[in-house]
Amino acid sequence: MTEASRLVPEEVPIAFSYGGSTHAVMMATPADLEDFAVGFSLAEGIIRDVREIVEIESVEAGDGIDVQIVLADQNAEALTSRRRRMAGPVGCGLCGIESIEQATRDVPAIAGNGFVLRPAQIAEAMRALGEGQRLNRETRAVHAAGFYVPGQGVVAIREDVGRHNALDKLTGAVLIGGWLPAEGAVVVTSRLSVEMVQKTAALGSSMLIAISAPTALAIRTAEKAGMTLIGIARDDDFEIFTGSEKVIQGVFHDVS
Repeated sequence: MTEASRLVPEEVPIAFSYGGSTHAVMMATPADLEDFAVGFSLAEGIIRDVREIVEIESVEAGDGIDVQIVLADQNAEALTSRRRRMAGPVGCGLCGIESIEQATRDVPAIAGNGFVLRPAQIAEAMRALGEGQRLNRETRAVHAAGFYVPGQGVVAIREDVGRHNALDKLTGAVLIGGWLPAEGAVVVTSRLSVEMVQKTAALGSSMLIAISAPTALAIRTAEKAGMTLIGIARDDDFEIFTGSEKVIQGVFHDVS
C-alpha cells in the first residue's frame, strides 16, 4: 500500500431561493453559481429571459450556499406550479417534481435556422470539450457541458459533479455571455437522458452532442422538438439518432 494525495471535487447543498422562499436544494460543485442560478431558473420555467432576473446573491448557509434570486415578478406562477419538495442529489435531474406530467413535459419546438455541422466540427467540439475540462483533469470526477460555435470553437465550458448541474451552468453562461443558442451546439460528457434534451431545448439550441448514448425517451423527445441528437461521439466517430439532415455526411444510427 502506497500513501498518496489526490484532489477531489467539492459537493455541497446549493439552495435556490426566490423572494426569500427556498424553491429547491441541489447537491452541486460550488462554482459558477450565477450561471447556475440563471440556467436552473430557465430550465424550471421560472423565467423565459435572463432579463427577468434583477439580482443574484450567494450567501453562506451552514454547510451549504443559499443563492438568493430576485425576480422582476416575484409572484411568477412557475414558482408555485413547480416547487421542488426535496433535495436533489448530484445524479438527479428531475428530483422533487410531483407528477408524471412534469417529468414528461413537452419541450418547445426548435425553430429551424439552417444550422448544420460537418463531421470534423463534431469531432473538434468533443476534443475541445475534453481539453477544456480543467477540474476533471485534476479530479477525474466531474461532468462538463460546453457550447460550440462554428468558427469560434467551444466558447464556454462549465463543470460540476452533476451532469444536469453542468448543463444548467452552461445555459446560464451562454445567456449571460450573449451567445445565440440557435447558432451553436451543446456538447456534454454524459449519457443523454430526457432531461438533458429538455434543458437544451429550453436554452434554444437545436443540436445536442454527447460522449455516450441516449435513452429511448430522449430520442422521442428530441425528435418531437426537431432537435439533432448525436451520441457516442468519440474521436472521429459518432452516431446520429435524430435530425440527420443537420449533419453534412456522417453515420446514421437507425433507431426504428
